[in-house]
Amino acid sequence: MLRRNFLRSLPSLAFAGYSSTLISHACAQNTRNPDDYVFGSTGALTGPLGSFGLNMKGGVDAAFAHANANGGVHGRKLHFDMADDGYVPSRSVENISKLLADKEVLGLIGCLGTANNAAITPLIEKTAMAHLAPLTGASSLRRADTQNLFHVRASYTDETRRLVQNLVSMGINKLTVVYLDNPYGKEVLGDVSRTLEAAGIKSIAQVALATDGKNIDAVVASVLDSKPSAVLLGTAGAATTGVVAALRQSSPTMPIACISAALTQDGIRKLGTSAQGIAVTMVFPNGEVAKLPFVRDYHAAAKAIGQTTFSSGGLEGYVSGRLMIEALNRAGRGAGRDKVRTALAGIRNFDLGGYPIDFANKPFVGSKFVDLGVLSSDGKLRA
Repeated sequence: MLRRNFLRSLPSLAFAGYSSTLISHACAQNTRNPDDYVFGSTGALTGPLGSFGLNMKGGVDAAFAHANANGGVHGRKLHFDMADDGYVPSRSVENISKLLADKEVLGLIGCLGTANNAAITPLIEKTAMAHLAPLTGASSLRRADTQNLFHVRASYTDETRRLVQNLVSMGINKLTVVYLDNPYGKEVLGDVSRTLEAAGIKSIAQVALATDGKNIDAVVASVLDSKPSAVLLGTAGAATTGVVAALRQSSPTMPIACISAALTQDGIRKLGTSAQGIAVTMVFPNGEVAKLPFVRDYHAAAKAIGQTTFSSGGLEGYVSGRLMIEALNRAGRGAGRDKVRTALAGIRNFDLGGYPIDFANKPFVGSKFVDLGVLSSDGKLRA
């Protein structure tokens, strides 16, 4: 991330308003048949983090639909159900309990949220059910004693360390941290604090943001009072969009940086030119730019089922779907939950076409990829 991209590409216009429509996908609506390979998930499809769940589901659907159009796996079709939990952990537990009790469900893909995954993981660990690509980068969920979690993305610690070190190297040492007031946000705050401490620096203010964004005005007032040289957002979903919009109204040229979970593609579109100049970590290559073979494959599979927008979240879902297909191919036609889990654990240096995955060591973390980008005036990430 170049200094000039971050500090000189800030918006010249104040925030002008946005639509409230969530990203929608023409997801594959396959009817579940008795002979299908069935996979499930729980995640926010509505509410402040709804776009994350929709993108994940859209990507998995694209991967599965492509496989189904080509005969399925071992002659059987693939089916994916994602139950909406609205980002509420207790609802996640209810959904997962039902999926675990359903003997036809072979595995889980992309369950969303740090607190949500913390609540459901003990249930999953009591079974032979693999959970591939939990949609969280929380280091607290990456323990060597877990048997069934197969993380695909780099951790929030990896992202935060890279971002903070880059900001400090640019001479930015008066950071105010805005964090989501839940386990995810507090973990990111801890990662920021430890990385700053290693550089002999402390944040000048730490401000908690409610998950529903109801205290945005107070958050923005606290940020402005701290007079930072930059703001780092450990937030997520719609609340992030509101904070950025309010900050841009009050201080249009204030530098803002965030980790990958902070902004959805929908949020970036809503912000319009107000998103310009925001520095963002990336745990996948840009899902909108078809430079790498696996991104081109994602675009083709998504278009084939009528999807018209692409995102890094959709790409993450597509990668997850492809990995589960690979596990099924390795496990054999009559595979049960245990064989699917064993097949995933056996994946070594599997290259999807520009994005290698390796589950050689515990905790199972397939990729450590982290890049940095800056949002341009058209909402595109420039690495």
